Order: sequence, then structure tokens, then C-alpha cells
Amino acid sequence: MISNVWNNIKKGELSPVYLLVGEESYFIDETVKRLKEAIGPDEEIEVSTFDLEEMPVDVVIDEADTIPFFSERKLIIAKNASFLKATEKGKEKIDHDVKRLEAWLGHPSDFSVTVFIAPYEKLDERKKVTKMMKEHAFLVQAETPKEQDLAVWIQGLVKAEGNTITQNAIEQLVTMVGSNMLQLQMEIEKLALYLGEGGEITTALVEDLVAKTLEQDAFKMLNAYFANEPVAALSIYHDLLRQKQEPIMLVGLLASNVRTMSNVFYLLKKGYHPQQIAKNLKIHPYRVKLMVEQRNRPSEESLLKALYQLAEVDLQLKTAGGNRERYLELFLLRQL
Repeated sequence: MISNVWNNIKKGELSPVYLLVGEESYFIDETVKRLKEAIGPDEEIEVSTFDLEEMPVDVVIDEADTIPFFSERKLIIAKNASFLKATEKGKEKIDHDVKRLEAWLGHPSDFSVTVFIAPYEKLDERKKVTKMMKEHAFLVQAETPKEQDLAVWIQGLVKAEGNTITQNAIEQLVTMVGSNMLQLQMEIEKLALYLGEGGEITTALVEDLVAKTLEQDAFKMLNAYFANEPVAALSIYHDLLRQKQEPIMLVGLLASNVRTMSNVFYLLKKGYHPQQIAKNLKIHPYRVKLMVEQRNRPSEESLLKALYQLAEVDLQLKTAGGNRERYLELFLLRQL
């Protein structure tokens, strides 16, 4: 658990080399921040940052082996350790001396804390340097937590701000923001600032204060269409037009949502669990949950018909003139 890693850092139990692997930037940024705090005050700590897509790993090793001038320990941050992932031979931007790195990992400097950041889903486990890095560095997995763990994390963050949050509000928050923890943290801070200490974050408050994404609006518009609620669908569409959204882009977004719905319902019919569906389709579990719990779930025929009609609207927008907003409007008004 990453909380154990952070507790060790807080107690001053630091490793000379860290390897941060994963695409969740919140965990990466938070770990680096906590390392800085553990090493010393901002005005005293020496921090050097290198981008390994722009300079060779030799520079990182040289810096790590240079004794700090103003403090007992210094922090070296090496971003984008792309030599740890699979790359096509001859496509590497920088020629890294991985042999020197492998040798150095066995005897890293004790007056430096060196952090290698690999913001990738997977590393190339076949490479010797990857195996050496995992053997000698302290590995931190920066992965988005599972649905339940994410809910617990949100509750903890809200509690730290002196507030409470309902379960429905958590689900609504994740539905609207997604699973990006950095974005979720900012939205929670905004909600807490509005409430003041001792308040409760409700679904209504989330809907009022959290910025709606285009994806969310498109999903709501599609649901209204399939529920045969043309007034609601048109209201969302006109709001998006006022926001200067292009009809042709909205058609593409609606078609993408229809295809996702079709895939979700197909896998559900095959006996897949919602968590398995989310993993197979690489979409967030909350999004699958919303589709599965739809009261007016569209039939397979309705989905195919909608997809066909959206393809016609797309063709009209690309070839016909006149009032371009009208084509999608007519689609939303048609009864399935």
C-alpha cells in the first residue's frame, strides 16, 4: 500500500533510490512532495530535476554522486525513464548508458535520494536494467485505486477538510470528474471551501458546483434520447451549442457512447461482471455501473438504429450546407 510508503518517508526511513511506476500523477507528485519534506525545509534542500527523454542517464548518476553543498542529503528527480519500457530498436531519442546505471544501482550514493519516474502502464520486464531497477530501487506503484479504494480515499480527503460526503455524492463526483485523483482532489478542495468546516457534500452540491465535462453532457443527452425525452435532449444540445461546441464533434461523441453501450450490454448478456466489463473495455467501473443501472436500457436494435442514423447525420454535416445545427436536432427529435 502506498500509505505504508508515505508513513516510512514521514518517519525518515528513506531509500537511496526510488522507482515510481504508473500513470496516476497524483501518487507520483505526492510521493515526490513527501520526500522533499522528509529531506529538509524548502530553503535548504538541494533538488535537481532531469528529463531522461532529453538527456542521458549519465547526468543523473553524476549528480547523484556529487556531494551536496548545503545539506546532508539532496534529491534528484529523473523523469520519463523511457529506457525501462519497450521501445522499437533505433527509435530511442537518447542513447542511455544502461550498463553504467546497472552497475551504479548496486552501490548508490548514500547522500542522495534519486527518484526515477516511469509514468507508463507497463515496463519491459525482459530488460536487465528493469530487473536491476526493481531489485535495488524501492518500487512505488502509481496506479489508480480500485472503485472501493477510490471511494475510501475520497472519504479520507473530505474528512481531512473537516466535512462529510454521502455515498451517492462520491459516485456522482467520480462520474463527473473521472478517476483522475489530482482533479478529484481539486474539486474536493473547491467543495470544502464552499461549505466551510462541518458541512456535508451531497449529490445536489456536486451537480451544482463541479464542472460538467463534455463527455458527461453527451452521455446525459443520449440517455434522454433513448428514454424518448426529446425536450431534455434538445435542452442539453442547445446548451452545448451556446458553449460553441461543433455539431460534427458532438455526433462523433454520441456515436462513441452508443458503441460503448452496445459493447457493455453485449458483455453483460454474455455473463461478464461489471468490473470485468470495465477492465475489458478500459473504461471506469462507475461508467459501466451507470449504463447497467439505466431504467430505460435501449435494445440492441435501438442502438444499431441510432448508430446508423448518426452516421447519416455525420455525412450530412460533411456534405450538405444550410443550418448545420438542424441535422443533429432532427436526430434527437426522431422517435426510435
